[in-house]
Amino acid sequence: MSLSRLHMRHLILALSPLALLFAGSALAHPGHMPHSHAGSFVAGLMHPLTGLDHLLAMAAIGLWSFRQAGALRRTMPLLMALGMVAGAGLAWAGVPLMGVEFGIASSVLLAGVLLASLVRLPSALGGMLVFAFILLHGHAHGSELAPGASALLYAAGFVLTSVAITLAGRVLGEWLSRRDNRWLRGIGAAIAAAGGALMMG
Repeated sequence: MSLSRLHMRHLILALSPLALLFAGSALAHPGHMPHSHAGSFVAGLMHPLTGLDHLLAMAAIGLWSFRQAGALRRTMPLLMALGMVAGAGLAWAGVPLMGVEFGIASSVLLAGVLLASLVRLPSALGGMLVFAFILLHGHAHGSELAPGASALLYAAGFVLTSVAITLAGRVLGEWLSRRDNRWLRGIGAAIAAAGGALMMG
């Protein structure tokens, strides 16, 4: 199976929970999807691109993920989608997470360290770390849902963009690894330094 087809399968798998939710909403409320809701989806698509912390964390996780065991590589997009939705759901339910911004900055630092070290973690440990990182990012995305916007379409947007960034990072990581791992280590060190700066800022 080609690399592009494999990544497409991962993307479809990651978005399947949202697809089921969307289908259920459409069946329960036929004819109640006004055109203005497109703005919710676009807002979700753009939100991960508006914060350096989100971009760096997603890219670092993607760059690092290509070296992980097959089970973690295969489930990474689904873990990210579930973590994003879970974090956003907590925000929408009014459940606060203490120190979310500091936690997000810490996730950038730790993701950079993982990439710089090119460490391969056990699938269970790596999966828990990724889920915890993404839960924080999902909470931050969810807390910025505009009044009157569609939570479902907004979530679909930011999950799609986040998974796409991660898969793009994986492709880049595989390409760089075939040339010189020092590029990956250098990028990881730079991301870790940026995470440290975000923590202090």
